[in-house]
Amino acid sequence: MMRYLPDKQDLSWLVARPIAHRGLHNKANGIIENTATAFASAITCNYAIECDLQITRDGEAMVFHDEKLERLTNGAGLVKSQTTKQLQNITIENSSDKMQTLSELLEQVDGKVPLIIELKSLWDGDVTLALRALKILKNYTGHFCLMSFDQDLVAAVAKHSPETIRGITADKTVHPDYDLLPVERRLDMQEFRHLEKTRPHFVSFYFRDLPYAPVQKLRDAGLAIITWTIRNKEQEAEALRHSDQVTFEGYAA
Repeated sequence: MMRYLPDKQDLSWLVARPIAHRGLHNKANGIIENTATAFASAITCNYAIECDLQITRDGEAMVFHDEKLERLTNGAGLVKSQTTKQLQNITIENSSDKMQTLSELLEQVDGKVPLIIELKSLWDGDVTLALRALKILKNYTGHFCLMSFDQDLVAAVAKHSPETIRGITADKTVHPDYDLLPVERRLDMQEFRHLEKTRPHFVSFYFRDLPYAPVQKLRDAGLAIITWTIRNKEQEAEALRHSDQVTFEGYAA
C-alpha cells in the first residue's frame, strides 16, 4: 500500500449517527430499498442515508442499486439501457414508489440528514455517472459524500471536484464477482494501491473482512472507516471495534 496522507476534513457528520443501508427499508411492511418511502423513514428516525446511483441511457443519475431491473421491478434489462422517462414510469415491486432521480432525492432530503451516495459501476471505464452526480450536487448545501468500489469513478471525483468528500467502498476482493476483473486491478483494490489517484477521505469496508491491516493503517493515518452491512446488535458491537460507524439494515441501530 502506498504511503498516503489524507486531506484533513471534519467528518464528524459522517460518523455521528448510524447509516441506514439503502434507506430504512422493510419489505414486509411494503418499504422497499432505495425508495422515497425508505428515505422518509430514515429521516423520521434521524439516521444518515446510504443510497446507490446508476446511470441511464440518456446520462441521468437514478437512485437504484442493481445494474438490472428484474429483482425489484417488473421491468427487464440494464438500467443503463433505459431512458430516464422510461425508468420513472416503472413501479418498484410491492409498493407505490417510482424510481427517483438524484435531483428528486436531494429535494426530498433537503439537508435533514447526511447522504452517503455510492456510484455503481459496470467496470467499463465510463465515468459519466460521477460527472453527472457532481453536477447535480454542486449547489447542494446538505452533508453528502460520494463513494464507489470502482477506483476510476472515485478518481474522477478527486480530479473534477477535489473538495467533494469521497470514499472507497471495499472488501478483501475475494468474492467470485471480482473474477471479471484483471488480476492487477483486483490487487489494486485489495492492497489500496490506487490511493494516490483516488485520494479518499474515508473507506466503507465489509465488516466480516475486519480486522484487515491495510484498513487499520488507513484509520491510523486519519481516514474515517465505516462498515457494511450490519444486521444486528452483535454485529454492530464487533464492527465498531474496528470502525467509526455502521451501515445497517433489518434492526434498530
